[in-house]
Amino acid sequence: MYLIAAVLIALFGTDGISSSGYMEPDQVLIDIVDVQWAPWTSVSPDFQNWLLRFPQANPSITELAQDELKLAGMRFSPQTFAPSRNRRFVNLSLLRYPELETIVVHSLPDNPRILSTVWSPDGSSVAFTNETPEGVELWIIDAGSAEARRLTGPVLSLTANEWPEWLSDGTGIICCIIPEDHGEPPSENPVPSGPVIQQTTGAPAPSRTYQDLLENPFDEDLFEYYLTSQLSVVRLDGSIDKVGDPGIIWYYSASPDAGYILVSQLRRPFSYMVTAGRFAELIEVWNLNGDTIFEVADFPVRDAIPIAIGSTFEGPRSIVWRSDADATLCWAEALDGGDAGVEADLRDRIYTLDAPFDSEPAELIDLQSRFGSIQWGNDSLAIVGEWWWPTRNEMAWRIRPGQPDSEAELLVDRSWEDRYSDPGTPRTRLNSNGKSILVTSPDGGSIYLAGDGASPEGDRPFLDRLDLSTLETERLFHSQPPFFERPSRFIDDECIRFLFLRESVDDYPNYYVRDLSDNTDIQVTFYTNPLTVLDGMHKELITYRREDGLNLSATLYLPPGYDAEDGPLPMVMWAYPQNYRSASAAGQISGSPFRFDYIGWWSPLIWLTQGYAVLDDPTMPIIGEGDEQPNDTFIEQLVMSAQAAVDEVVRLGVADPDRIAIGGHSYGAFMTANLLAHSDLFAAGLARTGAYNRTLTPFGFQSEDRSLWEAKDVYIEMSPFMNADLIDEPILLIHGDADSNSGTFPMQSERFFAALKGLGGIARLVMLPLESHIYRARESILHVLWETQEWLQTYVKE
Repeated sequence: MYLIAAVLIALFGTDGISSSGYMEPDQVLIDIVDVQWAPWTSVSPDFQNWLLRFPQANPSITELAQDELKLAGMRFSPQTFAPSRNRRFVNLSLLRYPELETIVVHSLPDNPRILSTVWSPDGSSVAFTNETPEGVELWIIDAGSAEARRLTGPVLSLTANEWPEWLSDGTGIICCIIPEDHGEPPSENPVPSGPVIQQTTGAPAPSRTYQDLLENPFDEDLFEYYLTSQLSVVRLDGSIDKVGDPGIIWYYSASPDAGYILVSQLRRPFSYMVTAGRFAELIEVWNLNGDTIFEVADFPVRDAIPIAIGSTFEGPRSIVWRSDADATLCWAEALDGGDAGVEADLRDRIYTLDAPFDSEPAELIDLQSRFGSIQWGNDSLAIVGEWWWPTRNEMAWRIRPGQPDSEAELLVDRSWEDRYSDPGTPRTRLNSNGKSILVTSPDGGSIYLAGDGASPEGDRPFLDRLDLSTLETERLFHSQPPFFERPSRFIDDECIRFLFLRESVDDYPNYYVRDLSDNTDIQVTFYTNPLTVLDGMHKELITYRREDGLNLSATLYLPPGYDAEDGPLPMVMWAYPQNYRSASAAGQISGSPFRFDYIGWWSPLIWLTQGYAVLDDPTMPIIGEGDEQPNDTFIEQLVMSAQAAVDEVVRLGVADPDRIAIGGHSYGAFMTANLLAHSDLFAAGLARTGAYNRTLTPFGFQSEDRSLWEAKDVYIEMSPFMNADLIDEPILLIHGDADSNSGTFPMQSERFFAALKGLGGIARLVMLPLESHIYRARESILHVLWETQEWLQTYVKE
């Protein structure tokens, strides 16, 4: 006890508050944080060039400290009119195919901070956005010469997260720019003009908990100012054609024939209860002069959507262009009032409407459940997906858009929880207009499906050809041990050659091309593992059973050089619970023992360097079959799963039962606190960015769509805050003080820590300045590792 007191004084000081600044862990952990992984890739539509994008390393806390506005669920820079939390790229290069020659892109901007890239429909050019201190510029790269040039000054507006888009004819790029007469932003009067008032008139309007909502009239003015933009077409000579008048442009999409633009604009009144995506919205079709051709929908604020998962609003939604036609709109409308909680034979209807949009919409298909997606092929082929949350069921239909009287053909009817029966996802490609369409065989009679290939041996991805007349499949490719190989896309129109990613435990992921005519492979990229400190670690997929007979699985890692004669090790167990409606599905194996492991600060594998064994992703299924809801027995099932994992690693002789830490992020942190409260299995807990009091998320959380008042006992029993008096193991709480994730308010960790402190528990609360749900700043990340290293050393290893 005296030792613990001495450690606490050393860490916290006598007042229990740390006065130190950012700390750093051991050098080996710093080196892992600073590893530079391979660039991200984007293949041109003509398959002749690959764009290699090099991501920025973890930014500094100075960068995070720059001005940021948080309005209506959005975060952006008021200086640059760009999203503030998105990843930036700092360099670009091109890889020629099939020559496999890497080409430097010339004349890039100095110190580039690239936000987005997009290929032209013919693959001859790449447009990209570059953030400067003054704002965001639009640039273009000629793929043939590998020369970059600037098209605009720092005038783009990206506050709505809408990125530049090519016209299908390649003559220009649609984007939003800051209006020329925008003026200065509104200034806040420090003297209130009156109270902020909200009122409800008796109609139910439940909503989940959201961060960064508008709070007052000044917030409304700021939102309108920074979101107002001028829709424009930037031509390849740098000239700008304005389209319509400035407005709060929420999204836009050009028709495949480049003759129209689908435009969404937000309007007042705004809301203090929901994020911008539910504000009043006007959706129209414009021509390129900005004239309104057709009004698709005019919505009020949508703040009364029922909380049952699968509920939606009435009226047109999921509005898109038919990608295989010149200018045909498609959308879904609810037939059940949008309420997933009511009984209904039909839930959704899909409509289409051809240009010039002066006729009645055509009914394409009625759906028994909620519309999910549509993939277009041609007049004889489209695939419509639907889903239903209460049953976890998904269905897919083959329809013939050009034959409205034809019967839809059922292709898929299954539970998406059943990974073993997943037939795969249809492959798509970009057509000459730059729009995504289904890949079909040269005779048009087949489509291609790629999937994870889940099995009792783990995932083994595949590529199948599905005959649309017989619905029989032919396996064209199947990942083979000791590799993990994932099909990506065909790179020819004959569907003979396709791109796939190959990796193994020891081999860094690299792209290959498979030729199906002779089953030969050509390696395209030649990346090597930049992290060698854990070469020789032991990796093993293990299976075991829960007390109720359910099969569970996890991946066990042991440090390099470990020998069974060394005896059991201290262990870090890192997990995340999942809800299921089927016990058989919950017991299925997920993951693969043959995958390469990216080991970064976020990975529990980093603790192998400190001599810990690691059990990664031990399955923690929470099952509710029939009329039972999963969360009705959440605690019982959670503890049972954790007990089974602990028993197995102890039986294997690799973990000391008195030196096992449990940890997790977000819902995993919630899990961690519950396991400490309701079991004595673990020596300590690591809880990052969690929610601990479910009464603060009263209209549902995670997979729970009952409200607090419908399932009061469940909410209270599942809340670690309500059971803080049962926690007698040390817990490290880490939270970003600018967390934007729904439900995980920073207050959740602050109040939970206050409860533990008041009850005499051993806990440490670390609030990371400026960090959101995922930590970004290098200083923050290193400090998190230092905190974790010290906590594990004190309460687990020793």
